[in-house]
Amino acid sequence: MILLDDNFATIVVAVKHGRRIFDNILKFIKYIMTGNSSEIWAIFLAPFFGLPMPFLAIHILWINLVTDGLPGLALASEPSEENIMKRPPRSPKLNIFAGGMAWHILWVGLLMGLVTIAMQAWAINTKNTHWQTMAFMTLCFSQMGHVLAMRSDTQSIFKIGLFSNKPLLWSLLLTFALQMMIIYTPFFNNIFRTQPLTLYELGIIILVSTIIFWAVEIEKWIKRIRNK
Repeated sequence: MILLDDNFATIVVAVKHGRRIFDNILKFIKYIMTGNSSEIWAIFLAPFFGLPMPFLAIHILWINLVTDGLPGLALASEPSEENIMKRPPRSPKLNIFAGGMAWHILWVGLLMGLVTIAMQAWAINTKNTHWQTMAFMTLCFSQMGHVLAMRSDTQSIFKIGLFSNKPLLWSLLLTFALQMMIIYTPFFNNIFRTQPLTLYELGIIILVSTIIFWAVEIEKWIKRIRNK
């Protein structure tokens, strides 16, 4: 280690920055892998419920590049958590999936997949011809809610503040705008095989998608109780 000044407090600052960077890398991995597992769950489980494939290949490509990519990259701007310097050093023997990450990826991905195919089933049973677009949008919005809730492992989003990571908010707004573009623009309707949704349909999708957000918030609330 080389200090560029004569202040040993620099070591503390360097450790804090290192922990923040490592935390944000883990959050990025958690977000991407949870999103990918939700796609796998939805595609895998749909036939068991007698449902057609919920997505087209181009939908999966769009989710991986845009819905996953933009908010995932913005997680690099996440500020350090309050207790970051109170935590003991992380054991070098631990893998990246330690500390409950693997369990989170599994259960949140499964819940996201179930919510998606539940929306698909509801739309098909109500004779809605927009069922595939509704399933696609449900998964996209669920992932947006997930990235908001998982910004901290234990603290509520309402405590750390919605505006404490402005790049993430901008990325979510851009993602939302792009989602609206591909379902309400005829040119992109032809490319993505999507259909314009009514305000009622869009409202139902947004409401159902918040299930993921609140589920992750409840998970963090349980963690806080256990820590006490």
